[in-house]
Amino acid sequence: MNTTYTVAERFLRYVQIDTQSDAASPTCPSTPKQKNLSALLVQELKAMGITDAQLDENGYVYATLPSNSAKQNVPTIFFCAHVDTAPDCSGTNVKPIVHTNYQGQDIVLPDDITQVLTTNKHPQLLQQIGNDIITASGLTLLGSDDKSGVAEIMDAAHYLINNPEIKHGTIKLFFTPDEEIGRGVDKANLGLLNADFGYTLDGGEVGDLEEETFSADGATLIINGVSTHPGYAYNKMENAMKIAGEIIAAIPRNASPEGTKGMEGFVHPVSINGVLEHCEVQFILRNFVTANLIKHKQLLENTVVEVLKKYPNSSYTITTREQYRNMKEVLVQHPNIVGYAEEAIKRIGLTPNKNSIRGGTDGSRLSFMGLPCPNLFAGEHAIHSKHEWVSIQDMQKSVDAIVEICKVWEEKSN
Repeated sequence: MNTTYTVAERFLRYVQIDTQSDAASPTCPSTPKQKNLSALLVQELKAMGITDAQLDENGYVYATLPSNSAKQNVPTIFFCAHVDTAPDCSGTNVKPIVHTNYQGQDIVLPDDITQVLTTNKHPQLLQQIGNDIITASGLTLLGSDDKSGVAEIMDAAHYLINNPEIKHGTIKLFFTPDEEIGRGVDKANLGLLNADFGYTLDGGEVGDLEEETFSADGATLIINGVSTHPGYAYNKMENAMKIAGEIIAAIPRNASPEGTKGMEGFVHPVSINGVLEHCEVQFILRNFVTANLIKHKQLLENTVVEVLKKYPNSSYTITTREQYRNMKEVLVQHPNIVGYAEEAIKRIGLTPNKNSIRGGTDGSRLSFMGLPCPNLFAGEHAIHSKHEWVSIQDMQKSVDAIVEICKVWEEKSN
């Protein structure tokens, strides 16, 4: 097998493999097709000479790049990316297009010419003059989230194998399924991973180093209404679906995703299912301060109580469940994990941009499972949409950052 692909060539191959996950599926991985890419990764890793590369029954890929350092105390680092793409937009029959030597023009996607990338809508394109931009064709997402990260980790491994003069400790490669539906590490085998800490490659602009995520809870609201025959419903019927709609409409804009930004949290309905007598609404609650999640639950409950004043014979229940927590709560206890990544980013000529993610990564949960794990840039833009794009030059910078992080940790170990 040819193992000398560039990072762009790897990416262009990977995005054409449909790996969309499915939150409605109870299996792991949630869709068998995710294993099609994972199996290819194992095949490519073995062709590189990584003999222990393996795909387990749950869709996780584990591989080891052995230490070539004379030092005995270099920590074992993992690099992680997820193979699945989001259910939000089709990932079937992705046709990637390379727009070479971009000069700031509008990019019209040929399979749906109403899909146009402009610098007004995507101002980050102005930083890409002269670079090579990859998009999909207009009918699907691209899959840069997170196949850019997958390709970058694969290419960095290939580079380290073929440049043995670069000294590094033991490096673990870890590819997960189902990250997009919040189940990316549900069945991860941490004993098999056997690392000290790591980095996810699942971020945006070059230089980004994300050490903070939302803390996240899910909430289930159940409305029990009153059913009667619609022909004789006057002053009797209390329609649970309509009540749920009123509750959703009553959530303030400044507590909703479309009305918040920066470090502001929100309450967000994500699904609704029901009949006249019984309706269930799923919400996600998000805040950077874990203790403030209770305020979001209280806002939801207050809204429900206020709406139900008009429906005296109806009732409700709200239950919440933990989803993930802000990884900064763990990372502040291990400053070198972020600090050495900052140094590596500077060494490759970039300015580190430490920021917060208005979302979560596999690293959010891994951090609380004993593996501190910030998030590195992968070049992703306009994710989960038909406008998704990445530049080849940004992906190469990410490969360079991975290699440099490995070098820094080896050098800093006594």
